[in-house]
Amino acid sequence: MSLHKPVLLKETVELLNIKEGSIVVDATLGGGGHSREILRKIGEKGTLVSIDADAEAIKNFTEFPISNFQFPNNFQIPIFKFQNVYLVNDNFSNLGAILEAASIRKVDAILADLGWSSDQLEGRGMSFLKDEPLDMRFDSNQKLAAREVVNEYSQEDLERILKEYGEERFAKNISRKIVEYRKDKIIETTGELAEIIKSAVPEKYKHGKINSATRTFQAIRVEVNGELDNLEKFIPKSIEALISGGRLAIISFHSLEDRIVKNIFRENAGGCICPKNFPQCICGKIPKVKIITKKPIVPEEKELENNPRARSARLRICEKI
Repeated sequence: MSLHKPVLLKETVELLNIKEGSIVVDATLGGGGHSREILRKIGEKGTLVSIDADAEAIKNFTEFPISNFQFPNNFQIPIFKFQNVYLVNDNFSNLGAILEAASIRKVDAILADLGWSSDQLEGRGMSFLKDEPLDMRFDSNQKLAAREVVNEYSQEDLERILKEYGEERFAKNISRKIVEYRKDKIIETTGELAEIIKSAVPEKYKHGKINSATRTFQAIRVEVNGELDNLEKFIPKSIEALISGGRLAIISFHSLEDRIVKNIFRENAGGCICPKNFPQCICGKIPKVKIITKKPIVPEEKELENNPRARSARLRICEKI
């Protein structure tokens, strides 16, 4: 297992105002870097709930083998309880049910790092840098994998997800090439897919700052894991779960994620939406949060030198009113 470097660790933990005895949710355990620092801050009197859809992430976080999850709850959510830590094998979009299953009503702070740890990338067909089977699943138990998306989606649907989730300007050409190729042979590996993409884009695009396959791979991964839909569900549930004065921190890694975070924060920070000419408010809408980061926090140069993968990270934080 490689050494995972958590992104924006110091800034995130400090701005979450975590103290000894705090109840904190790390909604995306990943390599566990943030969770370990949170545990150090909250001490033995605090409580940490660490969530990940990837069971391997949870097994790697513990210093002992987990054969199964035995914490009893009415929701049948896989939870392993050890000392003051709840390790939960579920998607963070189910936050409300997870906390209820653990008999936790409100929490002091919530963190979600939407990036992938290096270990989670291994062997899952996430990258075009290695020739691996097309998979891309966070949760190995779910049915939909990249292989089905690439080989079974219509050309129109492929073009749509490449545009929406990858912001790929050559989506039409790439989707057409994929459909043409699979008429003769099932596309089974990341290497095959990367070559198809390469053949579909102009020569100049092949030598740009990012690999020509980057946006397509991102789009397929987002589709497979329902990443944007889950994020849209997670944020309102997180705000609801916080105590007054509690904070939510989200680290995003591409513009689609960051836009969702920014927009939902703004929606929940806004008050009355009645027309200005109304004599009094009838909508009853009041702000639920205040935004702590007017602009997203980005990694400093020193962090980027030690961890180039952090270059696209954006941290936004809001506080429950």
